[in-house]
Amino acid sequence: MVAPADSTADAHGAEHKHPWHLVDPSPWPVVGALSAGILAVGTVMYMHGGGSWMLALGFLGVAVTMFFWFRDVAMEATFQGHHSIPVQIGMRYGMALFIASEVMFFVAWFWAFFNASLFPPESIKGMWPPPGIIPFDPWSLPFLNTLILLTSGVTLTWAHHALLEGNKDHVLQGLGLTIFLGLVFSGVQGYEYAHAAFAFAFEEGAAGKGGIYPTVFYMATGFHGFHVIVGTTFLIVCFYRAYKDHFKTDHHFGFEAAAWYWHFVDVVWLFLFICIYWWGAGNAVTH
Repeated sequence: MVAPADSTADAHGAEHKHPWHLVDPSPWPVVGALSAGILAVGTVMYMHGGGSWMLALGFLGVAVTMFFWFRDVAMEATFQGHHSIPVQIGMRYGMALFIASEVMFFVAWFWAFFNASLFPPESIKGMWPPPGIIPFDPWSLPFLNTLILLTSGVTLTWAHHALLEGNKDHVLQGLGLTIFLGLVFSGVQGYEYAHAAFAFAFEEGAAGKGGIYPTVFYMATGFHGFHVIVGTTFLIVCFYRAYKDHFKTDHHFGFEAAAWYWHFVDVVWLFLFICIYWWGAGNAVTH
């Protein structure tokens, strides 16, 4: 299968001799990397009372990068015809490997959690949860968020099936509901953090102020919340593209990639709920 010729090939009256897409030079990988670095440094500075100007600058850079990079990829796929079948296969492998790397990222936090909970050190008196920690009731807000996220997986699957059937109205309805549920999940998570009985910041001699339990809890659930925000952003882009008729029944990898990512987020939350909220909070371990 031969992909449509690009503008350079057209200008020279030539055609591609292969089905692969050779991406044009782009500034966004470099801009994105610099913006992410500024965002990371700005976040650390903000947490240590250094002001928020660098945090805002980094966030703005990441947002601009995402907008223009999404635009460029959408142009390549929808209007320039560069995403041939072999290119799509390569993108599928790339997305699968990306999700695999994300799985290992969360494995690290689960490893830290189980290491501390199954073998609590003497520094926390051999107890789990540690003394002074009042964990969340898993069957209140965490269970509500579990229902919200599982429901969002159902609505997204509905949207995908509608796309395969060419039903644009149901695609938009399913995506809209999924985006709404993702935003509600983030709101509930933020409310939960605001009313937590323990804090991430360490304070010498203060029970529930820092330590292994708050560290693992906030890093694992916080990074998951970050992934929910990123996934919601992906779905908002998909909603716009679906509205503009960018997706076809046989050509919609952008939608599929966002759906894979969202289902990955669903599965990670199930492990977080079962291991950290339910088992880790309701099953005391003493040595």
